[in-house]
Amino acid sequence: MKILIISNYANGLILFRKEVLKSFVKCGYEVIVSVPEDENCEKLKPLGVRVVYSRLERRGMNPIKDLKLFMDYLKLLRIEKPDVALTYTIKPNLYGSLACAIKKIPYLINITGLGTALENPGLLGKSLLLFYKMVANRAACVFFQNAGNQKFMQDRGIAVKNSRLLPGSGVNLQEHPFVKYPSEGDGIRILAVLRIMKDKGIEEYFEAAKTIHQKYPEISFELVGEYEEETREKYEPVIKNLENQGILKYYGHIDNVPEVMAQSHIIVHPSYHEGLSNVCLEAGACGRPVLTTDVPGCRETVVVGENSDDSPGGILFPAHSSDVHHSGILFSAKSSEALILAIESILKFTFKQREEMGIAARKHVEKNFSRQIVIDAYHDEIEKKI
Repeated sequence: MKILIISNYANGLILFRKEVLKSFVKCGYEVIVSVPEDENCEKLKPLGVRVVYSRLERRGMNPIKDLKLFMDYLKLLRIEKPDVALTYTIKPNLYGSLACAIKKIPYLINITGLGTALENPGLLGKSLLLFYKMVANRAACVFFQNAGNQKFMQDRGIAVKNSRLLPGSGVNLQEHPFVKYPSEGDGIRILAVLRIMKDKGIEEYFEAAKTIHQKYPEISFELVGEYEEETREKYEPVIKNLENQGILKYYGHIDNVPEVMAQSHIIVHPSYHEGLSNVCLEAGACGRPVLTTDVPGCRETVVVGENSDDSPGGILFPAHSSDVHHSGILFSAKSSEALILAIESILKFTFKQREEMGIAARKHVEKNFSRQIVIDAYHDEIEKKI
């Protein structure tokens, strides 16, 4: 059995899918990975896979470059002749899957999120939906990471009869162990881990940090994440200004996110849309309360109760905050006011209540989001369809 993995980013495979790759290798399959060349590609090779570089550009849509990418995929399939292909992220899902359909090679698509362009009712969004309908309906299986995305696509006639839900990318519970909630003696540390771009809610996080810092100067705000090429010019001066004012600590891109997360008290993820948020899952696995947006791909990662009568608008949080079944707070996306209310709400809880929310978060992840669930689903579909 020869399996081809087509993705847009080597580090994404390392962080979220290496256990799937290892499981294929352990079964004796030959595994080939097609990704753009960067410094992370060397991390793939110790897994026992063979890496083939693609000319994929993660950002933007250039018809000439995308046509070259599609032709590269056709050539790759002609040379390698895989028994099955697995695709991740939008360009591999579209161009890689179309190449597989033409070459009559079975393929499994993983829709890791819809994104702004796909949800846009304009010409680009409609074009992408037509493209997805063409390739997804011919796939052996289309994996969705949340029910909201699945319904959105199926309402438009896409993957109506050949889809399956996954718990996102799942979490490796051994690599992300539960860590006891830290002392708040030196203040409360609030952390965001996200790519620095508007759709991840970075602007709302900046506003919340400034507002909360004025009222509660003992609260620390921290940020882990890397700039996108097109966002550095806009956001780098803002981050430097917040650092100079002592409002924000910025780590940049780091490889020890679990360690920084374990030192934090509250994780904030103000994203506008997700397939299923790995940040929220890893925060829950660590045992930290999660404040995230009430959107598909984020809301599934936390357990909240019914709002009490005096709950502020725009957020959902436990009516009885000491209830250990509750693990976080949901707030409206694209609203710095809702995020500020969510932060102020959890700050009113006691140390014990925040600690118990973290314990509940771990239990929620253990029960519903183990990475083994994802591994089993892939093997099941490959054995069933091939």
